[in-house]
Amino acid sequence: MSYQPRHPLKVCKHVWHALFMREAMARMSADRFGWSWILLEPILHLIIFIGVRQLMGRVKYIQGAEFIPWLIIGIISFMIFRDAMMRAMGAIRANSSLFAYRQVHPIDPVIVRAFLEFTIRSVVLTLIIVSLMFFGGYRGPDEPLLVIAMWILAWWLGLSFGLVLSVVATITEEIEKIVKLLMFPLYMLSGAIFPLKALPYSLRDVLMYNPIVHVLELLRHAYFHGYYMLSGVSLLYPVQCALVASLLGLMLHVRFKSRLMSA
Repeated sequence: MSYQPRHPLKVCKHVWHALFMREAMARMSADRFGWSWILLEPILHLIIFIGVRQLMGRVKYIQGAEFIPWLIIGIISFMIFRDAMMRAMGAIRANSSLFAYRQVHPIDPVIVRAFLEFTIRSVVLTLIIVSLMFFGGYRGPDEPLLVIAMWILAWWLGLSFGLVLSVVATITEEIEKIVKLLMFPLYMLSGAIFPLKALPYSLRDVLMYNPIVHVLELLRHAYFHGYYMLSGVSLLYPVQCALVASLLGLMLHVRFKSRLMSA
């Protein structure tokens, strides 16, 4: 009876499935809040910023859109970008013991972690939108397919930057601390929680170099037909950024594979 080696794609599929289940169980048992925190986190953000907004003037509409759905779309879309990137960045060190198995490569946990975040955040976004439609009386997305496309683009941006940072932060640990420090100002200045139109033109021009700003504006425009985007918003720019970062991340993984496996 001759030995028939498994096809590489079949091996990859089994590895990714095992890693996905392992990561999902780890998220569930990470602390006493477990999965509930995944739903509570965006809701708490919403409550805080809606409260601040009400105190500032009780504005219900913003730039041609209803304020609460506008805020929800911004916060959760930024979270899928942030979490895909941050979780991917720490994936190699967290799974270094698995590299003793020759079927597991450093890039595997990076991709699986990002996909797990995509799954979790997609469920959370769907639950919140459906709840708003049924219990809050808000309308659903005007162009659902375009909303889904921009949602995937936000995740792809996070994954592509995560691919690069997973290599850089594994080789140089200090990079991870710097990136974590930069997350809060990036959150505040990405247009997730307040409209960037309120900022001076000179500052706005600088912020437009951030690709997630373009994705959030496009996603909101797909959700609300009446929403007026910032001038200069482009679909091509975030796609180019995601493509370049993905290629760079893949090249870094190939170049430093042996070093990553011994980290």
